[in-house]
Amino acid sequence: MLSAFLHAPTLSFLCSSSSSPQPQPKPRPCLSSMASSSLVRIAVVGDVHDDWNLEEDANALQFLKVILVMKNLELVQDVAALNFPKAVILGNHDSWSTQQFSSKKKDRVQLQLECLGQEHVGYKRLDFPLLKLSIVGGWPFSCGGQQIFRKRLLSARYGIQDMEGSAKRIYEAALGTPEDHLVILLAHNGSTGLGSELNDICGKDWVFGGGDHGDPDLAQAISHLKETTNVSIPLLVFGHMHKELAHGNGLRKMIVVGADDIIYLNGAIVPRVKRSTNETSLHASNSDGTYRAFTLVEILSGQVNKISESWVSVVGNETTLEEEHILFKSNGQSSC
Repeated sequence: MLSAFLHAPTLSFLCSSSSSPQPQPKPRPCLSSMASSSLVRIAVVGDVHDDWNLEEDANALQFLKVILVMKNLELVQDVAALNFPKAVILGNHDSWSTQQFSSKKKDRVQLQLECLGQEHVGYKRLDFPLLKLSIVGGWPFSCGGQQIFRKRLLSARYGIQDMEGSAKRIYEAALGTPEDHLVILLAHNGSTGLGSELNDICGKDWVFGGGDHGDPDLAQAISHLKETTNVSIPLLVFGHMHKELAHGNGLRKMIVVGADDIIYLNGAIVPRVKRSTNETSLHASNSDGTYRAFTLVEILSGQVNKISESWVSVVGNETTLEEEHILFKSNGQSSC
């Protein structure tokens, strides 16, 4: 997907925290119906920050004719309940309250992972054979930068001690990908080497002078895969670094076409929900209606054809496309 930024709160719901009945979304799209089509539409939802409503977001995704949802986010129980094929990776704030690791008592991280099951792709690969697509997950709980964040957690759960070990796990997760599959990398944070200006896709915007805040392990894994395998990686999806820069410094570049021909896509549109009056709302009422942001990726005949930032108006059961900003088209031009 894509999870939380350093100074923003994240996880609000655990898989055991809500006893209220959940709204029922519309039926799951049928993957078999897509097998005969060469067009795959993927929704990227990054850094939810409590801006999630199961019924409204399900209606919006149904309207957008999405077949697969990719997230790095926080609202684990509601996300797990979304009746769409999906791939999820947890972020830094999703592990804040886990300080001890006991074999006798489930910690908060374990509860989240149990909610998501196989759909959490941290250091794993999730194959979608009918779509000829595989999602490979990066370092879960990443906080960005040169240092391993929550080293004790990574060591206890994944045996990771350093960046080299993390890069190796990402690399190994991609090995064995079916030959006719495209690989999309899904990480909480982007990779190093994409720029150091404060408005760059992984640039530090909260300190004077900027700096590259990407993850070195991800860059290492990509480089190793390019050098030693024939795995086709057209796209890396991540979040963490918000579109709106700190201190009112403008907007971040949200897409980069790398020299390695990989498209690097940041999906952290925060806030992603606004009231119909254009006022930002964490808990907008259904009667007022909301605008809800999704980053849409279209893959046509095995290639990324189009990427757009789309805002869907949801008023009750009525959904309309309010805005669409094209970020990328297959002619090689990006507009962001």
